[in-house]
Amino acid sequence: MSNQQRAAKPAPFGWKEMEQAATLTRLALAEDLDPCDKSWGKHADATSLALIPADLCGQAALVSRVKGIVAGVEIARMVFEAADPNLTFCAFKADGDPLLPGDRIALIEGPMRGLLLGERTALNFLQKLSGIASWTATHAELIADLPVVLLDTRKTTPGWRYLEKFAVRMGKATNHRMSLADGILVKDNHLAALAQKDRAGADRAGEGARLARQFSRANGDLSVEIEVDGIDQLAAVLVEFPDIILLDNFSTGQLREAVSLRNKVAPGVLLEASGGIRLENLREVALTGVDRISVGGLIHQARSIDLALDYCSAGEHSGS
Repeated sequence: MSNQQRAAKPAPFGWKEMEQAATLTRLALAEDLDPCDKSWGKHADATSLALIPADLCGQAALVSRVKGIVAGVEIARMVFEAADPNLTFCAFKADGDPLLPGDRIALIEGPMRGLLLGERTALNFLQKLSGIASWTATHAELIADLPVVLLDTRKTTPGWRYLEKFAVRMGKATNHRMSLADGILVKDNHLAALAQKDRAGADRAGEGARLARQFSRANGDLSVEIEVDGIDQLAAVLVEFPDIILLDNFSTGQLREAVSLRNKVAPGVLLEASGGIRLENLREVALTGVDRISVGGLIHQARSIDLALDYCSAGEHSGS
């Protein structure tokens, strides 16, 4: 089993993800339920009020139109339960499951007004998060046979971090720091601030590594990662033995040189490639011998996938 496979075991949809999903669900439904006339009552869907009898019930299936990986099933359940507690939600797919065109993800039954109210919000969650999971899986599959860990970054949508990083895990990649408190990552701007100039030299990079390690030892042994943008900084940082060194915007030739230097000076230090890494060059980067690759595009370049809510006649309960 490769390092990538060991690191990619998906973490569960935990309480933090649940809490963020509940908050976003309330906000999303509030956007739709903004009555211009409070006499309408709590349900402000003017179209449903005009056309749909209050006691009319039915069923609809969440269906995939494309191949991909699903993420957000439990959030969709939360949305429909919030739209109308009388709706029942039967899932045929779990988060992280593969999808093929025509696959049913879930069946929802109950009051039609609630179904129509929850439809767009549920799809918005599912399409966005499944898009991230599917795009991540495309990257992960490309290097699954190599001893390298694929990570995301903190380039996330404000307010969506736990859910977007959950979707990354469903795509079989690994999360980098969730918050700034999760570890020390000394970046170029930290070093530049320390040096009081645009680029810190090798001496400041080494000093940054020493200061980070001192703080770590005094505060629970946080992981220490240092970003470098050149071989000169790398050489200075290696002798300080941080846990990880982030190689920012290194060419593949420079990455190979960095791996060779690391193997000679500090073989226990992990090297992480980052910057300018795309699907097209991901495998080439992985073959240089780095231990980790972080790709912000797993999240911010992902596109929503095509899912739909198809209304169906009674008795259509199959999950395929």
